Amino acid sequence: MDAGTSDVRHAKRHSGPFATRKERTRYIILVTILGIAAAGFTMGHLSYGNPMDFGTSGYWKIAGMRVESLVAMLIVAFCQAFATVSFHTATNNRIITPSIMGFESLYVVTQTAVIFFLGVGGLNAFTGTTQFIFQSALMIIFAVLLYSWLLSGRFGNIQIMLLVGVVIGGGLGSLSTFMQRLLDPNEFDVLTARNFGNLGNADTDNFPLVIPIVVVACTFLYLRSRRMNVVALGKDAADNLGINHKRELMILLFLVAVLMAMTTSLVGPMTFLGFLVATLAYQFTDTYDHRLILPVAVLVGYIVMSGSYFIMRNIFYAEGMVTIVIELVGGALFLFFIMRKGRL
Repeated sequence: MDAGTSDVRHAKRHSGPFATRKERTRYIILVTILGIAAAGFTMGHLSYGNPMDFGTSGYWKIAGMRVESLVAMLIVAFCQAFATVSFHTATNNRIITPSIMGFESLYVVTQTAVIFFLGVGGLNAFTGTTQFIFQSALMIIFAVLLYSWLLSGRFGNIQIMLLVGVVIGGGLGSLSTFMQRLLDPNEFDVLTARNFGNLGNADTDNFPLVIPIVVVACTFLYLRSRRMNVVALGKDAADNLGINHKRELMILLFLVAVLMAMTTSLVGPMTFLGFLVATLAYQFTDTYDHRLILPVAVLVGYIVMSGSYFIMRNIFYAEGMVTIVIELVGGALFLFFIMRKGRL
């Protein structure tokens, strides 16, 4: 091999999230397609069935009434995408989801306890911004105490933290089931509607509080994408590269707790949505760089929710079934990957 050929080969070598220019082009095409799909479902949601002519004041008035559900979808998409991808990085496991830490079980037991001790009237009174702040704060405090105890104590092991989270979640679930069995059938029906993840549960009065928190948390996570890339290499590699692995874990898990508290308190439990969008983002992007994975995960999450909502509402006239469809597809994908041989 002559010197000229060697120089050419060395000139083509480079480091980055993509091995070849073809992969970079493929990513750009992917984001473009996802962006067009997201814009299409958005316009479809605003325009389909709108009796007024496009651009008129009546059209925008009706469209404005539909924007609230789109904002809720966008909030949930950001929360679930950023929280799940970050949680996968922190735990170095792409199978589990943040719900394993008991966030949703805590939400359910809180709602159940309110109706168990105060009745339907108490549950109806347990609404609004005060209820949202209380529910979210309870989840965040629970998560921070758990992380501080298990990651900073003598255990210092994230596997133990996950196992404890599973046990606590199971215990809270059992407590909820016990109280639910003692409820009046009418009270149980009301409680079931509250515990079922539904975009219709989103209270628009909470948006001024939720949106800034989600924007700050997601922005902070995105700015730490390079650090997340290093954390994904493992504790030894991160420490050797000058990253305090334990501190980064605490920061990531705290922000995950904040995002999960926001989405769960806003719309209710959505167990497999995060796993669905994160897994699809990994498969679509096929890269290690979180700066590229996170935007795709958000787009996929928004498309999944807006597309499901549009189809179920306008074709099957059953928009309440959106969450069931998402959980069914997400659960099926979870089983497929957990039984699949090879890499995720």
